[in-house]
Amino acid sequence: MQAVASRKTKLSPPELAKQWGVDPSKILTWIRSGELRAINVATDRNGRPRYAIDVADVQVFEASRAVTPPTPRIRRRRSDPGIIQFF
Repeated sequence: MQAVASRKTKLSPPELAKQWGVDPSKILTWIRSGELRAINVATDRNGRPRYAIDVADVQVFEASRAVTPPTPRIRRRRSDPGIIQFF
């Protein structure tokens, strides 16, 4: 008999908040702004929403929020106003 993988494919906002170490209201803010995709799994669509977040959507969100090092700026010397350059 094969063991069934117990890996979850959907996370609730409190579960994701605990995983990231943030407040659950921050997760809800990202969902409402459209930055983090989630589905409403509540039985009553007009009632209080119950969100489920797909693990693939979490990975997309993390990739979009990844911090990249800034590109190095090219420093140019200031030209001395007393020097005339001839080309």
